[in-house]
Amino acid sequence: MRNHRSRIASAPLRALLATALLGAIVAGCGRESSTPPAPQGHAMEEATVRAGDVTVRASVVPTTRLGEAVARQYGIEREPGRVLVLVGVRKGPENDEVALPAQVRMQASDLRGVAERQVLREVRDETGPQPALIDYVGTVKVTPPDTLRFDIQVELDGQAPIRLLFNRDVFPD
Repeated sequence: MRNHRSRIASAPLRALLATALLGAIVAGCGRESSTPPAPQGHAMEEATVRAGDVTVRASVVPTTRLGEAVARQYGIEREPGRVLVLVGVRKGPENDEVALPAQVRMQASDLRGVAERQVLREVRDETGPQPALIDYVGTVKVTPPDTLRFDIQVELDGQAPIRLLFNRDVFPD
C-alpha cells in the first residue's frame, strides 16, 4: 500500500471543495479573529491511499463552509462544531476511474481521546455520467480549535480491507 496525492476524480467532491474554499474566503472578509487562521487549503486537503487499482480519497470540511445545495445533496445540516467527512472509493486509472460500492467505517478521535465511530452513509449521484458516482458521508462533532485523527476502513467484496489514517486540524470559523 502506498500513499500519494492524486487529482480529485469526482465532480461532487470537486464541487464540495470549491464551495468550502469560497466559503472560507467569504467568511474571512471584514472580521478579525483572535485565533490564527487555518493554513490556506489545509482543511480541504484530501488524504489518499492506493491499494492495487483501488484509490480511496477522504476530505474533511466544516459543515458551515458548505453551500446549501451541497449540504442538501449530502443530506446534512450545516452547523458550527461539525465537520463533513467525505470518502470516495474508485477503481482504475486516474483519468478513467469508476466509483465502487463499499462498506466504509470511520473512527474520529480528538486530542482528548474522545472517539466517535460510525458507518458512513452511501450517497449516489445519478445525474452525471453513467455509471453513477458514489460517495460515502458522515459528520463528526468537534470543538475547534482541535486536531482530529481519522481511521477509515474500506471493505470491498472479495478484497482485503483498505485502511486510511490521517489527521486534520479544525479551526473556528
